[in-house]
Amino acid sequence: MGPTQLSTQDHGKRVASVFEMEEEGLALFPGSENPPEHAENPPLKRKKGPAPKMLGNEVCSVCGDKASGFHYNVLSCEGCKGFFRRSVIKGAQYACKNGGKCEMDMYMRRKCQECRLRKCQEAGMREQYVLSEEQIRLKKLKKQEDDQARTVVVRPNPSNPPSPSHKLTPEQLSMIKKLVAAQQQCNQRSFTDRLKVTPWPQIPDPNNREARQQRFAHFTELAIISVQEIVDFAKQLPGFLELTREDQIALLKTSTIEVMLLETSRRYNPEIESITFLKDLSYNRDDFAKAGLQFEFINPIFEFSKGMNELQLNDAEYALLIAINIFSADRPNVQDQSLVERLQHTYVEALHSYICINRPNDRLMFPRMLMKLVSLRTLSSVHSEQVFALRLQDKKLPPLLSEIWDVHE
Repeated sequence: MGPTQLSTQDHGKRVASVFEMEEEGLALFPGSENPPEHAENPPLKRKKGPAPKMLGNEVCSVCGDKASGFHYNVLSCEGCKGFFRRSVIKGAQYACKNGGKCEMDMYMRRKCQECRLRKCQEAGMREQYVLSEEQIRLKKLKKQEDDQARTVVVRPNPSNPPSPSHKLTPEQLSMIKKLVAAQQQCNQRSFTDRLKVTPWPQIPDPNNREARQQRFAHFTELAIISVQEIVDFAKQLPGFLELTREDQIALLKTSTIEVMLLETSRRYNPEIESITFLKDLSYNRDDFAKAGLQFEFINPIFEFSKGMNELQLNDAEYALLIAINIFSADRPNVQDQSLVERLQHTYVEALHSYICINRPNDRLMFPRMLMKLVSLRTLSSVHSEQVFALRLQDKKLPPLLSEIWDVHE
């Protein structure tokens, strides 16, 4: 398998109609953690570095039980650590039956939650050090990416050993220029479809049913334009038309949402934390939510887009990364896996040489880019859950999206 072939869920049946639609005139798709604000007088943090060595006889500053380490800025036990975290995340409000005068110890900690929480705060535990479940998930994902980025290597092609100077061959230069030109052409074609999109309603009430339906239609129509871009772009990839029709469909069907997310990340504006489609249609997280999408899906999209934006990729790097994503031989229902692997390897080698030439001082950039494809597989699963949630809300997707995402009414 190629260096970016990653396991994925079986997304189901073929979608022959995707190609048939183009024949009828539709060109198919191209397309941390932030702690809460500090209080007015923020406490002094402990100096960064390893926590003081435990001797084994330390006690919890809250209840007197055996301490397990420094948690949220305080030497405490596992029980008080968990209690403080749960209380902060839930925004819990407790009431003391003794007027807030309980002496906190190992016995009383189970009896009075208000006094226990107050004692946590008095001991020095800080709410701003508590991460939400989403922040923890994103932090673990980022750590996983960073760890794996240091281990990803490119397996050289024995028949074509890489040059120490990392020069791009004339064939590679020509291919890269063709990819960038194809993307620009596909994007430009999409701009002309803007007038076909249902206008974004100006009704201020977010719960207005008609406005909500219009917003949902607006986003699904943007998604259709993106799908058309991606298929159109894929057909211009050198080698793609060498594949059988069945393998073309299998690759496109399972890579579509991932390429859509890559294209979305290109349009992310960190200054206003919004994503811009068709030149000047910008949307923030709340706009996505007003259209009926869940924050469990919205937040990962924006975090991924933010992470991609930090890499500062150019058009050539994006185009090559999209090509590598499309040519993934481990996709379900791919028959000629060896051919797909060879085609993918062509783009992997080109990207590697391109980065070595243009980013000679950043040795981790290439593996970081490949690891973004790992994150896309996770986001693809989250997207499947979102589509299922939309079905539960009785929101019907257009036929093209239903087929490409395997939604069976």
